[in-house]
Amino acid sequence: MSFLPSLSTEELHHYHRVVTHSVDVRSHFDMLIWLQGDMQKYLPHDILIASWGDFANGAVQHDILSAMAGVRSHASHTEPLTPLLVSLFERWTSFGKRPFSLNAGQSGFSMDDAGLKSALGGALLKMRSATVHGITDERGSHDCLYVVFSTQELFSEKERNAMAVVLPYIDTALRQVEHLPHQANIGAAPATADTPALPAEADVLTEREAEILKWVALGKTNPEIGSILDISAFTVKNHMQRVFRKLDVSNRAQAVGKFRAWVSHV
Repeated sequence: MSFLPSLSTEELHHYHRVVTHSVDVRSHFDMLIWLQGDMQKYLPHDILIASWGDFANGAVQHDILSAMAGVRSHASHTEPLTPLLVSLFERWTSFGKRPFSLNAGQSGFSMDDAGLKSALGGALLKMRSATVHGITDERGSHDCLYVVFSTQELFSEKERNAMAVVLPYIDTALRQVEHLPHQANIGAAPATADTPALPAEADVLTEREAEILKWVALGKTNPEIGSILDISAFTVKNHMQRVFRKLDVSNRAQAVGKFRAWVSHV
């Protein structure tokens, strides 16, 4: 069944409100909050990887968007990820450039040996399914491939169809975000010892703390976050107190501000 015809009138209005928020995206933080908010209703995922360039010769760049701690663009060099992206691009092309899903089972998705040592490599091993779709940019003379990974066992046909419908909005939103330094030129050299140090927050927050802070940034209260994560509001409060100490802030607004600065650098 096609995605949009399956929605009720009320659901169509909600869908329209969600996708039109794409015009408001201006930063990686805006993009992350949008994708991790109501967009999850239509495209549930834990990691989104956007890639573009010349897949035929492996000259590919990428962006990684995820609420998982450490799973960020800055922490993943292109080289270990490129073979996986090229393989998925070739499969997408062989399928007539239509969205398709993969079920990785308990083995997860794997990069090469170097990539496995990264936060992204570890996270991909935890993913159980993926949906892939792309956009051919005839004017820009390159292709864009989007892959969403999830810990759920599989993507439904409705979710796969939704990928085709929402992808143009995701693509448009990401095109409004300024390139990160390492994306300035395709084929640029990887980061060296002279590269500025990453924000300390990327290393000190645990995965659970980053997850809770993500929901705080979305405006959720401690009881709401507790309900979402199936933990008590008291536990959420304890996590936030540790976040305050680690980020050297005194309130939620300051913590979100530092979170925004962190994501804008990744």
